[in-house]
Amino acid sequence: MTKPLILLIEDNREVRLSARFILEDHGFSIMELENPTQAIDYLQQRSAALILLDMNFALDTTSGDEGLRFLRWLQQQPHNIPVVAMTAWSNTQLVVQAMQLGAGDFIEKPWQNQRLVQVISQQLKLKNLQQKNQQLSSALHDSEPELVWQSASMQRLIQQLQAVAASDANILLTGENGTGKSQLAQFIHRHSSRKAAPLVSVNMGAIPETLFESEMFGHKKGAFTDAKEQRTGRFTLAQSGSLFLDEIASLPLPQQAKLLRVLESGHYEVLGSSVTEQSDVRLLSASNGNFAQLISDGLFRQDLYYRLNTLEFRVPALRERPEDVVPLVRFFLQKHGLRYQKTALRLSAAAEKQLQTYSWPGNIRELSHLIERAVLLSQNTVIELTDLALPRTVMAEFAAGSMQGPATVPELQKLPMMTLEQAELQLIRQALEYCQGNKQKTADVLGITKSSLYRRLEKYGLEF
Repeated sequence: MTKPLILLIEDNREVRLSARFILEDHGFSIMELENPTQAIDYLQQRSAALILLDMNFALDTTSGDEGLRFLRWLQQQPHNIPVVAMTAWSNTQLVVQAMQLGAGDFIEKPWQNQRLVQVISQQLKLKNLQQKNQQLSSALHDSEPELVWQSASMQRLIQQLQAVAASDANILLTGENGTGKSQLAQFIHRHSSRKAAPLVSVNMGAIPETLFESEMFGHKKGAFTDAKEQRTGRFTLAQSGSLFLDEIASLPLPQQAKLLRVLESGHYEVLGSSVTEQSDVRLLSASNGNFAQLISDGLFRQDLYYRLNTLEFRVPALRERPEDVVPLVRFFLQKHGLRYQKTALRLSAAAEKQLQTYSWPGNIRELSHLIERAVLLSQNTVIELTDLALPRTVMAEFAAGSMQGPATVPELQKLPMMTLEQAELQLIRQALEYCQGNKQKTADVLGITKSSLYRRLEKYGLEF
C-alpha cells in the first residue's frame, strides 16, 4: 500500500527532521522543501497527498506573507491538495487569512505530536470523503437517466433553472412534498460551475436541535461530553460545492439565527475551536411550508427567508400536470425494473390513461412507490390497472367508470395478512400519501413522534 506523501515546506532543518521522525512513524512519506519557491517548482511537475506549510521564512519571520502568497498561487492551480499551515507566532489574523485562502487547519509550533498527526489524518480523511462523494455523484448521474417532462409548466421550470444554475445565487424550491424538489436540486448542481465539487444534502427536519451546530459546522474531539472523536460538518463537506437544505421551514428559530449568521458573513466556527472558518458553498433550499404564514406567525425569520430566496421557484404538484404522469410511469418502470432485474415490464395503455386522472396526493413519491410495488409483484410483462396498489375507493370509481376528475384524498385501505415489518412499511407509505407527504401530519396520524417517523423512513430506505 502506497504511503501518503506529505510535502513539508519549512526552512528550519531541525523542525523538518522532527516532523519527519513523527510522520514516518505514523506511516507517512515525507518530501522536504525549504521554501515556497521550491514547492512551486515541485508542484508544477508532481503532486502530494497533503502540504504542511510554514507561514514564515527567512525573508520575513513574522508576517506570514510568504506563506499567504504561496496559498494564493495554489488556489489558481488544478491541484486539490489539502493544506495544514503552521507558525511559531500566535497570530489570529494570520490564521484567518490562511483559512480564507484554502488552508484546512492550523498548527502552532512547537506542536503536540498527537495533534499534528490527528490534524493531518483528519484532512486526508476529509479529502478522501470528498473524492468518494464526487465519484458517487458521478456514478449515480451516469447510471440513472434524468426525469423527462412533457408538461409546459415543467419544461418552463427546467429552462428557468438551467438559465440560473451557472450563477452562485441562492435558490429556494417550494411546493408540496414529493414533487421532486431534491431531484431538481441535483439538476441545478449538475448544471452549475460547482459540479466538480460535492453536493451535500441535509434534511433539516431530521436534525435534533441540540446537535444542529455539530451537524452543520462540525466539532473537535472533546468539544462536549459525547464528542469522543472529531466530526466534519456539512458546510465543510460541501466546501466549493453546493449545500442542499431540505425542509428548511422546519428549522427552529434559535437554529435559524445560527444559520443566518453564516449566510450573512460567510463565517462559522467548528465547536471546540477558536478558529473562524470561511464558507464557500452555493446554497439550495426546499420546503413545502407557507413562508408568508410562517413569518406572520413568528415561526420563521423574514431576514433568513430573504437570504434563502434570491431566486424562488414553485414546483407544481403532479395533479396540476397530468401530461407528466405517463413519462414518469415509464421512467420508474425502467428504474425499478433495472433494480429488480425485470426490464421487460410495461403498463397497459388503458392503465396509463386512467392513472392520468388520479389526483396523486403523494405526488411523484407516491407514483414511484406504486410502480415499485407493481414491479415487485408482477407476474406478467404487461401491468394492468388492477395490478396497481391504488386505494380501493379509487379502484372502485375506476371500475364504475365514474372517475372523471381528480380523486379525493383516499381512506386508508385495510391491510392483508403480512409480517409486522411489512405492515409497518405499508402503513407508513399510506399515511405519507394520505397526508400528502407532510411529515408532522403523518407522524400524528400514525401516533408517533416526528423523530420516530424519520428513523423509520431511514430504516426502510424511503425518501425523505
